[in-house]
Amino acid sequence: MSSNDAASWGPLIVGVIPKQHPEVVAQASVLAQRLDRAIIYAYVEPNSYLTEWNLKENIRDQSLHPRDVDEDMTADAMEIRSHIETQMSDSTATWSLRILAGEVWKALARLASETDASMIVVGTREPTFGAHVSQLLNGATASHLTFHQHRPVLVVPVVPKKGKP
Repeated sequence: MSSNDAASWGPLIVGVIPKQHPEVVAQASVLAQRLDRAIIYAYVEPNSYLTEWNLKENIRDQSLHPRDVDEDMTADAMEIRSHIETQMSDSTATWSLRILAGEVWKALARLASETDASMIVVGTREPTFGAHVSQLLNGATASHLTFHQHRPVLVVPVVPKKGKP
């Protein structure tokens, strides 16, 4: 790869959720600094849906980037922003937070496409029964991303708590 190719690479897209393990932001920060890339943290509102199937009007931007933000969504985004600000305080990487709508993997892939991202970073869930059931019903975001788009996907594992294997 030539240096011109590397210079044209876009930001890292990092999927974030409330109460996410801090390792995801920490690893994204280190990677962004080493690659000299900006980070776009992306929170996908879990109770949202994409509306572009109704093509009567141009609503694409409204769907992917919602304008109507409810109180719960605002609280989650504020909490996420606060955690990111704390963790990124010593980082030299530039970053921003975007609130998206729709199915998580599709929203992250679309944002990556929009920004010509160089990579998508996601975390794993805590190994709980609820997370296992959710993965069985909905599939894993990382699996969907790696199967349905061409960008590299970095999956940051949850660090096991002390006393657990």
